[in-house]
Order: sequence, then C-alpha cells, then structure tokens
Amino acid sequence: MALTTFASDPCELAREVLAEKVRLVPDFPVPGVLFQDLTPVLADATAFRAVVKALAAAARDMQADLIGGLDARGFLLGAAVAYELNLGILAIRKKGKLPPPVFTEEYELEYGTAALEIPAEAMDLSGRKVVLIDDVLATGGTLVAARKLLESAGAVCVGNVVVLEVEELKGAQRLGSTPLAVINKP
Repeated sequence: MALTTFASDPCELAREVLAEKVRLVPDFPVPGVLFQDLTPVLADATAFRAVVKALAAAARDMQADLIGGLDARGFLLGAAVAYELNLGILAIRKKGKLPPPVFTEEYELEYGTAALEIPAEAMDLSGRKVVLIDDVLATGGTLVAARKLLESAGAVCVGNVVVLEVEELKGAQRLGSTPLAVINKP
C-alpha cells in the first residue's frame, strides 16, 4: 500500500488499511472463533499510523487525562495514542506480570477466563479520567474488567476505543453507558 497522505477523516483511511491488512484466521484460538490478526497492520508504518491517528481522534473527544492500554496489543496501540495526545499510558497487565501489591479483576472470555491487574501503589489514580484502548471488542469482558479495575483504584473510565468489533458477540451491550468508538465501523 502506497498511502502517503491522510484523509480528512482519520477513520476513513484506517478502515481502508484495515480492510487490506487484517488477517482473518478461522477457528483460532478455539473452533468457532474468527481471530482478526492486526499484526500485518502494526508492521506496516502507513497502516499503523492511520490506525493510531483514528484511535487518537476518537480518544481526544473523550477528554481523558490518561490512556489505559490493555495487554498486549492495547499496549502498542495505547502507547502510540498516548504519545499522539501528549498523555501518559497505564499498562493494564494480565495476571501475574506485576509485583504485588496489585488490584486484580477476573473476567470471562469467549473461550475461557482471565484476570487483569494494575499496581496498587506507586501511582495515584484517584479521579483520573481514563480512556481504554484495545484492539478487538469481542464479548466485552476485557473492557468491563478493566473499567472495574480502574474504579477500584479510584479512576473513572470515560470511554473505550477499539480498532475492531466482533458484533455477533454483542460485547458493546456489556459496556453500559460508557462511550465506545470502533474505528472499523462506519
């Protein structure tokens, strides 16, 4: 792809590069799940920049003072968005990756269970307005768990921004009134 300029609507260009670059993998990680692999998007400088610009535009409208990036692709995307918006990044880790003490929130995935953690010390999240960034919204379990995790630390989740959504799993319904922006949705 030889895109060198950005459309006036950053989501429009992002949707174009996503249509071209996302690799669809049926029956992964379990039968019946269609995995949407963003690795080719992240590896292409123009595509990556287009997606980051679209994510940043959506997050900017939510008026956060901190970006929360969900383990693991959300780290990559969230860090780039935080840089673009001149904000800090909070890495929301999978269980067991941080030294104690931590806040922990367990949740259900479409194919199992997991838990997320953030440090319980070393930073004050009280009253911080956080936008969560992730790659794919499936069942909504990860974003709901991350929101609960932030709330347990005194922060407020002011929005969710994702690249892709698996609409059949109805994850958006689980997010309640928290704003949601999906980049790959017209």
